[in-house]
Amino acid sequence: MTDDDGPVAEERTLDISAMKAIAHPLRVAIYDTLSQYGAQTASGLGAHLGESSGATSYHLRQLAKHGLIREVPGKGTARERWWERPPGGVTMGGADVLSTPSGREASGFVLREMINRRTREIQRFFVDDFQRESVAWQEAATFSSANLRLTADQLDALNSEVYALLQTWVDRHRDQEGDGVRPVTVQYNSLPLPESLEGES
Repeated sequence: MTDDDGPVAEERTLDISAMKAIAHPLRVAIYDTLSQYGAQTASGLGAHLGESSGATSYHLRQLAKHGLIREVPGKGTARERWWERPPGGVTMGGADVLSTPSGREASGFVLREMINRRTREIQRFFVDDFQRESVAWQEAATFSSANLRLTADQLDALNSEVYALLQTWVDRHRDQEGDGVRPVTVQYNSLPLPESLEGES
């Protein structure tokens, strides 16, 4: 499971300690929100996530202990600190983590939380809010899939090509500001289907 949000040079694979630290619903939500919206304060995150600033502040500190997030240098005050997710790709659930039961449990929890968040985002835009969006955003957004027959090596090569393309856009537009600019999430999933329909319910 890879969460890409910055230069390839800063790629990081989370160890078991960091995976256990993020394996909490609010911490996943905080980490994901900082990835999507940039630097935030504990009170801003609390308002966005429906939590108290005390709760978000506590979980921000726990995430920071493991280098998952960091305080924004030179911004904020002693009373109102700003937090950000460091740029760079992050791989969750590496081989070392998945080699232990506790690592597999933590990875599975974080993955489920991320999938649930992505599913809610798709539902919100395409079902709940679509008619309220401008025509420009309705036409720009997409929900699509392609079905192929590939080997594992071919799928890996396809993913590498797509990742490289996305990375050029991340590098070019990561901090873009201006009229008409808003946060955008690109969700690219690729996975093998069961080899036959047997047993599918």
